[in-house]
Amino acid sequence: MTPDHHYSPAPFGAFAPNAAQQAILALAQRTRLKRGAFRPMLSRLVNMLRAGPVDVYYQGAAFRFYHQASATERGALLNPGYNIEELDFLRAHTPAGGVFVDIGANAGTYALPLARHVGPRGRVIAVEPHPVMVARLAFNQAASASGNLALIAAAAGAADGELMIETDHENYGASHIYPDAGEHSSAIRVPAMRLLRILQDQGVDRVDSLKIDVEGYEDRVLIGFFRDAPAALWPHAVAIEHLSRDDWLNDCLADMLARGYVEAGRTRSNTLLLRGSI
Repeated sequence: MTPDHHYSPAPFGAFAPNAAQQAILALAQRTRLKRGAFRPMLSRLVNMLRAGPVDVYYQGAAFRFYHQASATERGALLNPGYNIEELDFLRAHTPAGGVFVDIGANAGTYALPLARHVGPRGRVIAVEPHPVMVARLAFNQAASASGNLALIAAAAGAADGELMIETDHENYGASHIYPDAGEHSSAIRVPAMRLLRILQDQGVDRVDSLKIDVEGYEDRVLIGFFRDAPAALWPHAVAIEHLSRDDWLNDCLADMLARGYVEAGRTRSNTLLLRGSI
């Protein structure tokens, strides 16, 4: 277990970048080196200058980024505009005092900027099942003083119960639901909850925006939700990762379009949807 791959409870700032690391980060952030192809190399260089995570601010929130084994954390560390199109879309459709739901919240690179955006009268529901990422997100939440964020340590799924997650130790954010995992698999067992139940348990009566990235399990989360949830709970704006669309059993994008959503944009990783007239 290396310090970069897991979790340290040291106070935020204990891993502030040293001068050499700061120079590398500044170089990346102002040049093309922040792009994806260069990030693993720069991450290794930052780690050589001091092994372990790095404490920085991203989109106004405090993060301890374990960049060596997380593509998301590496991207946000090296690129201040990482996922900026998706973030700006969600912020544009989530008012101050609004409600944002993050399914597959990872280290919080969407949830914490949106928590800052909606302010103390707003709410963020962050759903993350992997215990390593839950610990990281909880730390980042505390460091950011985001008291308006509810962290749900469970997988969103088609039914309440349990699911198995296969851990990707090279990229924790790519850990995925493994429905056929048996007792002798290397997968870990986590609680599972329907999205409708999560919202009901949290007393949510409306959702302004929702982001979902669950590595090919998006359809199992959304199809049942839209079938069973009252229309008042349907989010106004949705950012859904489409990179694992081939793993869907049912086309949840087509289902949302049939329910009146319209495609408002598309990035390399995500489709951006807006709800049509009610």
